[in-house]
Amino acid sequence: MSDKQSQLKRSMSPAQIEMISLGGAIGVGLFMGSTSTIKWTGPSVILGYALVGILLYVIMRALGEMLYINPGTGSFADFATEYIHPMAGYLAKWANVFEYIVVGMSEVVAATEYLNYWWPKLPAWISGLVVIAFLTLANLASAKTYGTLEFYFAMIKVVTIILMIILGFLIILFGFGNGGHPTGFSNLWVHHGFFTGGIKGFFFAMSIIVGSYQGIELLGISAGEAKNPQKAVVKSVKSVIWRILIFYVGAIFVIV
Repeated sequence: MSDKQSQLKRSMSPAQIEMISLGGAIGVGLFMGSTSTIKWTGPSVILGYALVGILLYVIMRALGEMLYINPGTGSFADFATEYIHPMAGYLAKWANVFEYIVVGMSEVVAATEYLNYWWPKLPAWISGLVVIAFLTLANLASAKTYGTLEFYFAMIKVVTIILMIILGFLIILFGFGNGGHPTGFSNLWVHHGFFTGGIKGFFFAMSIIVGSYQGIELLGISAGEAKNPQKAVVKSVKSVIWRILIFYVGAIFVIV
């Protein structure tokens, strides 16, 4: 057994692996980023999220195949080294580091805005410091503890989105909270058509849409810590991408 594999604790359950990937992909991109994409593209944002979701399904299937064969790598970037070139793996790892530095700070900013909404008198730097401290402690914990924390935090996101989708359809179909007047589906075409911002706006928003799905690749990092890596990979790849597609496309649909 290699040194890398001997350091893995194999303490995460398949459910935790699924929720880490699911929770990683559902975040600021949906709760805050969708505001900009809807403004630029209008109803066609639904098509954008669906297209990117289909592309990611293909990528995740490929990643799942490689993880099934060699689930103990501990990083999807190792596949770039093994199947392409060591330089490809080197670049993938550093690109991932840079990505999470940027994304991590954006998550902190978003969390600060959420906290300041409920506690407006709380200084922003204190909110940010608390969030950074909590995230640091969570990442310093054992793999099992981290998996448990991610499981419950991801569950909060999932329940929130499910409730949002249900409430959205109640408003659309039955006029719940709108004086009993259903809003219907006319917003998909009445305001300057399906492509409100034109094709240019649609493709401009695609960069944010792609970034919204960031985090789904965590399956490739966390799979090595699963109790039964191959079983966890198969189950996660089959279920996670469909759930993300449903949550993203469903949530965006009711918002639009």
